[in-house]
Amino acid sequence: MTTAVRRRGPVGHLARLILASGRTVALTGAGISVPSGIPDFRSPKTGLWERVDPMEVAHIDVFRREPERFWGFYGARFEALRDKQPNRAHELLALLEQVGLLRAVITQNIDGLHGRAGTRELVEVHGTIAHSSCQRCGASHPLHQVRTRQAADPRGVPRCDCGRPLKPDVVLFGEYLPVRALERAQRLAEEAELMLCIGSSLEVYPVAELPLRTLARGGQIAILTRGPTPLDQRAAVRLDGDVVDELEALVAELELCAGQ
Repeated sequence: MTTAVRRRGPVGHLARLILASGRTVALTGAGISVPSGIPDFRSPKTGLWERVDPMEVAHIDVFRREPERFWGFYGARFEALRDKQPNRAHELLALLEQVGLLRAVITQNIDGLHGRAGTRELVEVHGTIAHSSCQRCGASHPLHQVRTRQAADPRGVPRCDCGRPLKPDVVLFGEYLPVRALERAQRLAEEAELMLCIGSSLEVYPVAELPLRTLARGGQIAILTRGPTPLDQRAAVRLDGDVVDELEALVAELELCAGQ
């Protein structure tokens, strides 16, 4: 199927683990969207929270107390994400799901790129920017309407028909994760024989607990991310190269293994 040379290093080992696993899930963080032009949060000098204090712009209390300040930040963030497209890493995970080698993707990302890349079994534990809701009447509005309403408001705050500020359906600082999404992610982690941790620092709880659930049930984890994580020493495979390059190599190796 390919002329690539069989790898005997970490990528080859990971391919064999995936082929031996009956239940593989992926956990993705901001690092998988960096090739799409979306900066991650904590990288020195380039991370989003290096430039702004999240507690001053992305906390639920700021939304409630100062919606103008909150939407000054989130409106710019939405605009920055407007033209972003799934990259090859998103597409390769969707491909692995298509061929039956990946059961689901659990993501910390709110950008919606996994869904647009074709992933069907997707758990967005931190929510999504695809829509915003009214905290008083519960009405939901898609992103294009939110943008229109924000542009029309003199203070730059998108408002519901009832007059209240809309809140993005994302998990802000100071909020709990959605119960159903978290419970689904926890079940997937506990049932996984192998968890691929991709582009995540594995530092933000409760999501950072998911690989520990896999390990506690006798499963294995593989980590593909730039920079150290607290679970590096417990990973069956540790890769720290470019996320697209590493996943391209993995898929090529899986094609080789399948042809043996």
